[in-house]
Amino acid sequence: MAVTEVFADTSALYAFVNRRDAHHRRAAALVKELARAGRPIITSDYIVAETINLAVARHAPNVAERLLDLIEQSKGIRIEWIGTERFQASKNFFRKHDDHTYSFTDCTSFVIMSELRVQAALTTDHHFAEAGFRVLF
Repeated sequence: MAVTEVFADTSALYAFVNRRDAHHRRAAALVKELARAGRPIITSDYIVAETINLAVARHAPNVAERLLDLIEQSKGIRIEWIGTERFQASKNFFRKHDDHTYSFTDCTSFVIMSELRVQAALTTDHHFAEAGFRVLF
């Protein structure tokens, strides 16, 4: 059986690296469970940027630094880069689904997940379920 990857969204990454976040315990337990099962976590450069920006906006630069350390040191997390083709696909997705309140970053995540056939997301964002993905939080 193939190992299934899981996509980590901003809310999950932030909760995982910020011990004061209301969702930290759940995020840590899920990450530990995924690691035990050998299920890799993927995210995107847009999610990393959004998570760092969230930490800065919440006056938690130590959280941003922890995220960068996690990405640099972890073998269980992989960054997918948006790039030109995915950016174009994300614009198309955003325009096609303008009846939803998806952020553009959400759209980039949905494009990557669809392209890589990733069905599950670590997130507290209801938009992932709305877009047809399984939410693990």
